[in-house]
Amino acid sequence: MRAANWKDYELIDTSGGERLERWGNIILIRPDPQIIWETPREHPLWKQAHARYLRSSTGGGSWQELKKVPAMWKIGYGDLTFQLKTMGFKHTGIFPEQAVNWDFAMQKITGAGRPVKVLNLFGYTGAATLACARAGAQVCHVDASKGMVAWAKENAAASGLADRPVRWLVDDCVKFVQREQRRGNTYDGIIMDPPSYGRGPNGEVWKLEEQLYGLVELCLPILSQNPLFFILNSYTTGLSPAVMEYLLGVLLQKRFGGKVSSGEIGLPVTASGLTLPCGSTAIWES
Repeated sequence: MRAANWKDYELIDTSGGERLERWGNIILIRPDPQIIWETPREHPLWKQAHARYLRSSTGGGSWQELKKVPAMWKIGYGDLTFQLKTMGFKHTGIFPEQAVNWDFAMQKITGAGRPVKVLNLFGYTGAATLACARAGAQVCHVDASKGMVAWAKENAAASGLADRPVRWLVDDCVKFVQREQRRGNTYDGIIMDPPSYGRGPNGEVWKLEEQLYGLVELCLPILSQNPLFFILNSYTTGLSPAVMEYLLGVLLQKRFGGKVSSGEIGLPVTASGLTLPCGSTAIWES
């Protein structure tokens, strides 16, 4: 599944563990461990980047500014506007490959012909939330980071969606779902993009591979009687798309019918015409 509808983002080239990317008018070089090929860096923008993220031998890393980079700048995807910045650990605030999931969710919501409620767990800076809101859904956005939820609200305002029915919640996703069960609240669509590793409320370390079945199972009681979709995304290399598809099959297809599908999501590389894989998605849909 290729996120090929971007105009403000472009994956220009890949070589030697790095991506050459255009985010609006800003050119960035970022590390990517999947880029194991050493192809010639013939594109001139390799030498004209605004900034490059350099990993540290002790872990983490930092941005090396080669030209002036704005503290924050904007890019658009369709009718959506996102505010970007160079963050720690190489990120910018948007995962452009996720556009395939935004498009899917918008299509399901607009085609439903009825009011739709969506829950976006681990909502990050709100791109999926805004896509669902733009399509007309009532959305609940949950993330444990206060800063990320504030950023998501700024993206909503930038997209002209500040007045849409969105609940912005800073909360632990598992605890929130447990409370929604007790309250009897339900949703027609759930989007789940959990981190590969995390820490529980008491500092305990958890790995997504070990917790994912329980996380999805926990959400079953808060799905409506006639749900539309469940989108499960992962950047964990140990979880293949087929494993995630099977998981949704045994938990959701068995209960609601419908169909399950999965695949790698990726970005087209301008220089080669090939697709760089960027993660895995599994989807159950009615």
